[in-house]
Amino acid sequence: MKKKVLITLGSIVGLLLILMIFVGSKDEKEVLVETKAKFGSFKIEVITTGELEAENSEKILGPSGLRMIRVWNVKISKIIPEGTVVDSGDWVATLDKTEATDNLKNIESELEVAEAKYSNTKLDTTLELRGLRDNLINLNFGLEEAKIKLEQSKFEPPATIRQEEINLQKAQRSYEQSIETYKVKVQQANAKMHEVLINLDNTKRKRKNIDKVLSDFEVKAPKGGMVIYSRNWRGNKIKEGDQISAWDPTVAELPDLSSMISKTYVNEIDISKIAVKQKVIIGVDAFPELQFEGEVLSVANIGEQIPGGDAKVFEVSIKLFESDSLLKPAMTTNNSVLIAKYDSVVYVPIEAIFGNDSINWVYKSSGISTIKQQVVVGKSNDNETIIKQGVSADDKLYMAIPKNDNKLELKVL
Repeated sequence: MKKKVLITLGSIVGLLLILMIFVGSKDEKEVLVETKAKFGSFKIEVITTGELEAENSEKILGPSGLRMIRVWNVKISKIIPEGTVVDSGDWVATLDKTEATDNLKNIESELEVAEAKYSNTKLDTTLELRGLRDNLINLNFGLEEAKIKLEQSKFEPPATIRQEEINLQKAQRSYEQSIETYKVKVQQANAKMHEVLINLDNTKRKRKNIDKVLSDFEVKAPKGGMVIYSRNWRGNKIKEGDQISAWDPTVAELPDLSSMISKTYVNEIDISKIAVKQKVIIGVDAFPELQFEGEVLSVANIGEQIPGGDAKVFEVSIKLFESDSLLKPAMTTNNSVLIAKYDSVVYVPIEAIFGNDSINWVYKSSGISTIKQQVVVGKSNDNETIIKQGVSADDKLYMAIPKNDNKLELKVL
């Protein structure tokens, strides 16, 4: 009886050991995920997100003479909804006239002062010159009298004749000096009148300029098209209540939708890989089924700081080779920039490659054993790496280190 019990217990223990071995091997297989080496074309790409915009567009401008009337910023009181299709001459936006109107009132006050000053100066100079002319007439009469007296004194004693000659010379000199004085006063009067006239004309011109600029506060479309809001210096789209500056009075734009670009930003790690003329495949989030071909149009030389972060990015413009009526400005794009393409190569997932500073290796699965094989790697993309030596197409590789790694001997090339 005891013997049977012992045999039974032994059988149970044996079954448990077999079960433990089976479960353990099953767990190990689940941990060691396998992959196959692939053979074919291998692409290295930089993937970025961008935004569609027209390659060319015409600006819809507010008043161009704001600086001339000393108005530096103007608020947008009302603006047409973005995406509205307009014809030439259609209303687009209304700007706040408050500051310009205040300036107009000030100029009108200055104009009243300038006109009054002009009138007073004209009256003063007229009276002054009239007085000088009357004085010249009187001096001329005195000169004539001196001449008559001299003629009448020819029978008088020499002293009397000499006195009359002196009186005539004084009268002649006084008359000539008055003529010169009159000429100078005329020049001074002309200069004074010219000065006040210039001031008056300038003030009138200022008022005329303000009137003209105020007429442009109702912003109209220069031609037909779809209205797209312009962006301010922060990169944000202008909206109702925002301000435009005297240096850039752009309110909105009319894009040429026949030629589109995707504007994107590439991080500083990848920017060295990007070059003009590289081929690009562009997808549009709004229409996942569509793809467009294009190429890199331009690459910025100077990076920009990402708001709220430490990373720097570089602006890259990508031109689409084709147009589609479905494409609209501001649509989000995903861009695959082709950096390099290799034909007929073996490549594996990056996770299947292990190594140190001197060599790389993979773990091959032969079905019943594991081979730790040295490999020579080539170029990589974000997910896979080319294998130059050590792996063939369809080789099965582990994507994790086996538990018995310390018992495996490295098979060198």
